Amino acid sequence: MMKVDDFLTSPTEACAKTGPMDTIVLSSRVRLARNLAGTPFPGWAKKNEKQKICDEICSAAQSIDILKDAFIESMANLDALEKNLLVERHLISREHAAKNHGSAVIISKNQVFCLMINEEDHIRMQSLLPGLQIKEAFAQIDSLDSALETKLEFAFSPKLGYLTACPTNLGTGIRASVMLHLPGLVLSEQINQIINASNKLGLAVRGLYGEGTEALGNIFQISNQKTLGLTETEIVERLIKVVHELIKHEEDARAKLIEKKPKFLLDHIGRAYGILSNAHSIESKEAMNLLSLFHLGIDLGLFPGNKVSLPKELFLITQPAHLQKFLSEQLSPKERDVLRADLLRKRLADVKKPLSKFPNIDTTSLDKMQNP
Repeated sequence: MMKVDDFLTSPTEACAKTGPMDTIVLSSRVRLARNLAGTPFPGWAKKNEKQKICDEICSAAQSIDILKDAFIESMANLDALEKNLLVERHLISREHAAKNHGSAVIISKNQVFCLMINEEDHIRMQSLLPGLQIKEAFAQIDSLDSALETKLEFAFSPKLGYLTACPTNLGTGIRASVMLHLPGLVLSEQINQIINASNKLGLAVRGLYGEGTEALGNIFQISNQKTLGLTETEIVERLIKVVHELIKHEEDARAKLIEKKPKFLLDHIGRAYGILSNAHSIESKEAMNLLSLFHLGIDLGLFPGNKVSLPKELFLITQPAHLQKFLSEQLSPKERDVLRADLLRKRLADVKKPLSKFPNIDTTSLDKMQNP
């Protein structure tokens, strides 16, 4: 049996993938919820029914070219570490990680596609791409959906659309989302205003790992809430329009911080680098928030010669499951904190301290105003 870690691309390779506007838009995802006709939803299905549904879906998936050479495994055969690795890669949900017999995961060889079998719905399939590529992600998952629909009969109502376990997914069954890095809006204390405005537009704003999670590392997940009464194209177009506005707000926030509070911004980035490169014990939450500032420093040219993929990779490999997989024995939280700090110091040893001013921007007069 192939192990998850043997199938997944390395963190370096995964984080080196680029896409449009990827300094702010980390990734785009489109997920579709589907259920088989004439069978109970996973929450009501008996154990033998769930297994039969799972087998039928996995068999259909294996016959589709897009999923040739895919990783297909029962959730019962994955240990806790393997499941958490998939959560940290955003390939499965935390809820699916809790599943066992009768549930499965299917991941395409290029790791663009992932199907969660018998999570809340019979199938939750997603396309995940770097940067702002919502249209592209939708086109890809729509193609996979069409291919699966030639093999399986989905529960569909001419009046209501695709039938789902949760009424909020009824209709198109689509959830389009982007992962945004918004340190400028957080530092300028505008983020609550942005979240409220997004909610009023019918969008959900969540944390790093979706519903009920914290926005660690200044990373926010923005997605549509309405799936009924709109077409997939309308939902995607509406989200793209809002994302472009959010990108502009973040860029403006960064520019104003550089113009009005250069020392404030330099101090935050400098302190983050100092702790990351010198700490001997650091918790996951603190590391993520400091890596966000290191990421911002690279974006703003304060660490010349370093690629933006570096903080992204450090962000991933210092997550608990990725950190754990380096050692065979189980680590306590405190042991992980020490190992995380050791890893960060080693990886940042060749990164020179940040520049003392922003490239091509004269902040001398502003510095004197702030420090008379």
